[in-house]
Amino acid sequence: MRGAAAEPAPRTPNQTLALAAMLFAVSMTFIDQTIVSVAAPDIVHELGLSASGMQWVVNAYLLSLAAFFALGGRLADLFGPRRVVVIGTLVFVISSVLCGCVPKGDFAQTWLIIFRATQGLGAALLFPAALAVVVAVFPVERRGRALALFFGLSGALTAIGPLLGGWLTSWTWRAIFWVNVPVAIVALVLTMMARIPDRRRDESLDGVGAVLIAVGMGVSVLGFQQAAIWGWDSAATWACIVGGLAVLVLFWRYERGRRHPLVNLTVFRDKAFTVDALVLFFAMLAFVPVFFFASVYAQVSLSASPNQAALYLLYFFAGFAIASQWGGRMLDKQGARGPMKIGTIVGAVGFALWANKLTDLSMHDQWPYVALAG
Repeated sequence: MRGAAAEPAPRTPNQTLALAAMLFAVSMTFIDQTIVSVAAPDIVHELGLSASGMQWVVNAYLLSLAAFFALGGRLADLFGPRRVVVIGTLVFVISSVLCGCVPKGDFAQTWLIIFRATQGLGAALLFPAALAVVVAVFPVERRGRALALFFGLSGALTAIGPLLGGWLTSWTWRAIFWVNVPVAIVALVLTMMARIPDRRRDESLDGVGAVLIAVGMGVSVLGFQQAAIWGWDSAATWACIVGGLAVLVLFWRYERGRRHPLVNLTVFRDKAFTVDALVLFFAMLAFVPVFFFASVYAQVSLSASPNQAALYLLYFFAGFAIASQWGGRMLDKQGARGPMKIGTIVGAVGFALWANKLTDLSMHDQWPYVALAG
């Protein structure tokens, strides 16, 4: 039609650059889950923090991440995942810089806790949006391999955290936060170069639902985190756990009547989705504690240094990284059922054999079973 402006052709994303950008972005969030624990003694010594105060510095990040994760995913739907990745990266890296610039004095503990919490907020915005980008830019027939590479490399970065933390702390513990700056710059540059399209939804944000799930997740996770200090027989522990779960039930009831809910709970009517979520939940119960307990075991029982403990964890992630590539190829060719069944069986066997070798107190004898569990 004469005078009608032609619509611009949609941009074709560079898949390699997009995947690299998302890996650089999420690498900050994975490394940060473990790197602070290594530097904790130096932070406590220089700033004069209490033991409980340092624990809150560690926990503030995880609490904020748990509380705002669902909100991050919904914002990616509403405003586009690329835009939310950029915002999340900026929030995370600015918070990191401020954590590294904490002043000495009475306000140091409060300062660190606040900006560790905003770091967690940045991670909560960043991770679901980055995952959405990977899913969006890769076609179905290549998506399994892309996700395998995404999770394989980002998971391995979690194990590098203690190793990197030990090296940076020998210079200054503040560097464990400042190291995120060059990583964030690379992530942002690659994101711009990858020409990632943004798809937005013309829907409203469920503010009440966001508050309910943030409170419910935050309070219940707080109860589980503090149980080791307060005790499982403490009224405060159970008040947080039960109270948080009650708020989550209220969130579930509230969301059912919403036209544009924060979380579309009807997806749980899909049996495959529900089974997948349950398998992932139980897998994480085995997977996540490995970071902490294996590191402590290596340093206490095997008399390993922090750097050696990080290498011990790398056995696990060597198995994780290699097998994730096999699983991704199986997913693309055969679907999800095969790799899920094989993965859970191999993981269970690996953890059982690893457990039976723990009393040998030999890192050399354990590595095949650690890798098999991974």
